[in-house]
Amino acid sequence: MNAQRLLTGFLTTGICTIVGCTHAASDGADDGPSGARTDASSTSVLRPASDIAWTPCGTAGGECATIRVPIDWAHPEGETFELAIGRKLALEPENRIGVLFLNPGGPGSSGIDAYITGQPSLDTSILRKRFDLVSWDPRGVARSHPVVCDADLFGQYDFAFPTTERAYRERIAFNAKLGENCRAHTGPLFDHVDTLSTVRDMDAIRNALGEEKLNYLGISYGTLIGQQYAEEFPARIRAMAIESNMDHSVTSTFRYLQMYTEDLEKSFLAFVDWCGRTPTCKLHGRDVAAIWDQLYEKATAGTLIDPKTGGALELAWLRFNLQVAIIAPSRWPGLAERIASLESGVPLSASARGMADERLLEAGYQPILCQDWKFEMRSFQEFDAYRRILEAMYPHTRMTIFWTQILDCLGFPVKVNNPQHRLSAPDAPPTLVVTSRYDPLAPHDGGVAVHRQLKGSVLLQDDNFGHIPSVRSLCARQTIETYLTTRVMPPKDAHCPAEFPEEAPPSMREAPPP
Repeated sequence: MNAQRLLTGFLTTGICTIVGCTHAASDGADDGPSGARTDASSTSVLRPASDIAWTPCGTAGGECATIRVPIDWAHPEGETFELAIGRKLALEPENRIGVLFLNPGGPGSSGIDAYITGQPSLDTSILRKRFDLVSWDPRGVARSHPVVCDADLFGQYDFAFPTTERAYRERIAFNAKLGENCRAHTGPLFDHVDTLSTVRDMDAIRNALGEEKLNYLGISYGTLIGQQYAEEFPARIRAMAIESNMDHSVTSTFRYLQMYTEDLEKSFLAFVDWCGRTPTCKLHGRDVAAIWDQLYEKATAGTLIDPKTGGALELAWLRFNLQVAIIAPSRWPGLAERIASLESGVPLSASARGMADERLLEAGYQPILCQDWKFEMRSFQEFDAYRRILEAMYPHTRMTIFWTQILDCLGFPVKVNNPQHRLSAPDAPPTLVVTSRYDPLAPHDGGVAVHRQLKGSVLLQDDNFGHIPSVRSLCARQTIETYLTTRVMPPKDAHCPAEFPEEAPPSMREAPPP
């Protein structure tokens, strides 16, 4: 299988419904119906709410429209583009609290696909009843002036770790060529797709809707949007919940790689432990870690065979698929089945896919990432030294697939418009920060760091392993819903209990959505 087609932007998706806690925020009361809307002053005054031309979209009651926003917020009088927005009006308008902005992560994921026209993941939630749900395609994504690149050149993207100085330099040269090609096809917006610009777009949407304040639920990379909105527009937030957080204060490239690799290794060891005590695990009673290590060595040598096709499977494919499959215990039964299949050479049945299919890389992913993060890397020797150190520290998983993020930005011809920094949002209302015990896509330490940087925030730890607690934890979903609707926080140091599967239903064995 060609590893160049695997998706790197898989920090996406999900949420739903849940129970009350204690410890109120500053006012602690249910706000009730929102009443009349009041415009707030903003530099993003582009169109009154009544002028937005909503049209039906999707099959679940969604409406879509566009507003015009500047390409460069530093020059709002300059060229503009159409930003695609979507909404679902509150099902109980008499009990409407306000608007709830949603972002599924990425970077480069479509909010309209995730929440407006896609699967109605929130339609049974109290959030759907009490809020107008609002999402959008961030600049450079899908319907919002997408980043465009030459397909043939884009298809040459390679996920293989460079093992020589020559391969390292060739990859950097490719990044430069690809970036210039995408800029030529996309135009000026290519250089203005950073998250800080997206934050200002979100405030423009709020203002265009005629809302004085917004509520926000951000997931994975979408947490960075929430964090920076709290810095830029703290007075325009009623309530905010962010889960599986990106810690944008990490400036050390090695520390960035180490955080993700540590949570990947610990998640893998938790999977091994679960398999050892769960009779329904396909590998129960066997040395799971040793079997995995053997597969890893075969993939490194180019001798790991796909039982279905008979072709060789690349190491990048194996690494990527472990990182995707390990992100929730609900996927662990399927992961065990796939590992057993790779070891035995017996193909899996169609209903038992424990790892991800190949996914196309989104063109907007790289320019957004590289305008948000400044990764320091002086040489191939330094890069390879990081690999060797991490492989010694974490002998089973070796190194997070997020080394690709570091390499993606080396030589990529964009300015880091939104570099890393510690959060400073002293005037923001209390924020609910949700994290997992271990999360290879948004490390636990990152969530704790964000909590410490956000004054007045409360940390909720889900004792499960993996990405996006509210997808699998009723406790996490209810806590998020309670806070967003009532602004009643959970107590300090709150935890949600771990939930380990005996056997996952077939739907949970499937690969995650793109």
